[in-house]
Amino acid sequence: MEKIVKPTSGWNMLLLVGILTIAGIALLILKQFVPGAILLVAAYGFIAPGFIAIEPNSARVMTLFGAYHGTVNVSGFFFVNPFYTKKNVSLRAVTLDVPQIKVNDKQGNPIMIGAVVMYRVKDTFKAAFAVENYPDFVKIQSETAVRKLAGMYSYDNLEDEAAAITLRSSFEEVNHQLALEIADRLQIAGIEIIEARINNLSYATEIAQAMLQRQQATAIVSARSKIVEGAVGMVEMALEMLSHKKIIELDEDKKAAMVSNLLVVLCGDRNVSPVVNAGTLHN
Repeated sequence: MEKIVKPTSGWNMLLLVGILTIAGIALLILKQFVPGAILLVAAYGFIAPGFIAIEPNSARVMTLFGAYHGTVNVSGFFFVNPFYTKKNVSLRAVTLDVPQIKVNDKQGNPIMIGAVVMYRVKDTFKAAFAVENYPDFVKIQSETAVRKLAGMYSYDNLEDEAAAITLRSSFEEVNHQLALEIADRLQIAGIEIIEARINNLSYATEIAQAMLQRQQATAIVSARSKIVEGAVGMVEMALEMLSHKKIIELDEDKKAAMVSNLLVVLCGDRNVSPVVNAGTLHN
């Protein structure tokens, strides 16, 4: 478990090193070699290794002969036990780009999916000692989480019409689930997930063209349905207005012919070529 320690300031000990250095050099000049050498060794061999300078958003994990003694997570110039082994751990936010990978969605369709994960170290003890190399651990576990996420949902509603959440349309829900999945896997390493989101999503190359044609066909059918619905309403309105204003009396056969012609004009996907009837309506 992480233990935060507050080390002493390093400036007083730095002054002591300066004094010992001056005294040691002075003794050497006076040919007092043994005392002078002892002072210099004490200054640079025993005291100087205890100095640490910590940048903002950085930490030092300290161990003594294999035992964990604490973490310094404040910035500044400090002095600690010279025999401590000091391991640097960054507390800065890191952005990991999970490259596109080919996986199968819930329906078994091959898709290409990639993600972006932003994380930082929350527990320096776990990051330093619970896993071998926490950046590599984060990378591998994030890719594993993306693979699992892709298998939990369908790409879209084409094959799974009852799906309330899909990879393509439910971005907030999917990204939230991805963040939870990665955070659960990285808890052992003391890593905090700031944000996780899908940034690349597409069908795999081998089915992309077929799926595109299917989407286009679905869009055309939907559009045609709206066109027909509107055309029927316009024909109904035209017949009612002709009957109400008594412009022309139409029997059932003429109404059927008129409805057929109007529907062809309104629902056709090509420009209409009119035919001039020089006779009467009966010819």
